[in-house]
Amino acid sequence: MNYEFAERLKNIPPYLFAEIEEKVSKKKAEGVDILDFGIGDPDLPTPKLIIDEIKKQLDDPQNYQYSSSAGERETRVAVAEWYKTRFNVDLDPDKEVVILLGSKEGLANFARAFANAGDKILCPDPAYPVYSLGAALLCDAYPEYVKTYAEDGFLPQLDTLPQDGKMLYVNFPNNPTGATAPASYLKDLLQWGEESKTIICYDNAYSEMTYDDYLAPSILEFGRNAIEFGSLSKTFNMTGYRIGYAVGDEKLIAGLKKVKSQTDSGAPKFIQKAAVTALKTYTGPQRPAIVQECVDIYCERRDIFVDGLRELGINAQKPKGTFYLFVDVGMNALEFAEKMLDVGIVVTPGTGYGEAGEGFVRIALTQPKERIFEALERMRKVL
Repeated sequence: MNYEFAERLKNIPPYLFAEIEEKVSKKKAEGVDILDFGIGDPDLPTPKLIIDEIKKQLDDPQNYQYSSSAGERETRVAVAEWYKTRFNVDLDPDKEVVILLGSKEGLANFARAFANAGDKILCPDPAYPVYSLGAALLCDAYPEYVKTYAEDGFLPQLDTLPQDGKMLYVNFPNNPTGATAPASYLKDLLQWGEESKTIICYDNAYSEMTYDDYLAPSILEFGRNAIEFGSLSKTFNMTGYRIGYAVGDEKLIAGLKKVKSQTDSGAPKFIQKAAVTALKTYTGPQRPAIVQECVDIYCERRDIFVDGLRELGINAQKPKGTFYLFVDVGMNALEFAEKMLDVGIVVTPGTGYGEAGEGFVRIALTQPKERIFEALERMRKVL
């Protein structure tokens, strides 16, 4: 039989990196030592106390049963307590918190709760593709791309935003650019959302991955007319565990809960109990040692890579957040990525995150510093 994809799936553009992945596989088959700075997946281990908690919880047969699609109450309480400790934000764990199978799932599913076919969803460009593809196109909505630029700090300019969008996705600290947003901007953003009747969807997955004495805020510190998404993936090196949360306006959370009640049966209980243990390591706004130690490693890598790129004549900037460098390479992004691949280095073309990413590449700081020095030496030979 000739099976036809649904129109919404046909609208998803071809995977930009498929050709690169094929070339990487070919290089590996040829025996080339690949230095992969493409994937945003921590190379550092999950803290031992979290692993030990999972092992402990696996011995309890009650943890083998279904969880609630909204998350176990103990986990929701832990998230609410963490918000109070970390951001001084009060949350009702029963009405304003939902547990996710990683924040990516929540970001995509949220649109199913509020976007109708043909609605306009505002998506920054460059940005994490889930906003435009997983949330907009797969919900039969229309992604309206809002280009952002380095000279504006990669912040969407509020006075130029369309007034007829159903929702706006924003992400600070930002993937891929590393941009951060000042408190004054977040206050104005919430006011703009209120005036334009646009739902503000705030992706805060990198809130704990910041440098140079900068602590990222929660948008809920400045108002409650928004939904915020978070994750334990980067904070505690738990990408494969698939555990996150959404918090915020009661009705927005209720909509997401309703979608989840029809699409999943919740994160495994033993993972949720480990998440509780992880969140309770915070005793104040500052990061606990198990998080700070990782941040310090990424900060050192950031400095080594940026300083090295500058020596090579590339005007790289040091981001205050995330573990990505978004580097203006002064040439076609895909051509630069292919040039790097010729010497066994994988970087991500900025165009993978939108048209405004042209001329940039994203470099993930997910390799030890020894491999970064090796990458810089290889770059020196071709730049």
